[in-house]
Amino acid sequence: MINIIFLFGTIGGLIEAACFFFAFHVLGENTGTEGMVFGYLSMILSLSMVFIGVKRYRDVELGGVIGFVRAFLVGLAISIIAGIIYVGMWELYMAATHYTFAEVFTTNYINAQKAAGLSGAKLDKLIAEMNTFKVQYANPLYRMPMTFMEIFP
Repeated sequence: MINIIFLFGTIGGLIEAACFFFAFHVLGENTGTEGMVFGYLSMILSLSMVFIGVKRYRDVELGGVIGFVRAFLVGLAISIIAGIIYVGMWELYMAATHYTFAEVFTTNYINAQKAAGLSGAKLDKLIAEMNTFKVQYANPLYRMPMTFMEIFP
């Protein structure tokens, strides 16, 4: 069971890492909606390893029968391994780009809201929220669990 958990969790994490690097190297850093769609599709592809891993565990090690709780726990463990790899990959990306993600993200978001017509007190409130986000995101104890929760659920 442990071998299947680590094998399929690692495959899922590596699929996500490969898709992530493809997106940033081919599509570019400022892909907007296209990048989000590609990111979520890659997460679905990556976490399909949960299904495949549980099925393989059921078929190979248990002779074709598995209970809900055991299947749930194996799937959960595979997801945790894939999530940890995803967080590690994101932290490597952050280090390689000198932790500029929050600055780029907030600047692009504020500019998009300005272009959509946001102004006055609402714009000031948004800018304050984005500045708070940048400070929070600089803290790895905030950033890493947040990154893990992007893929884990």
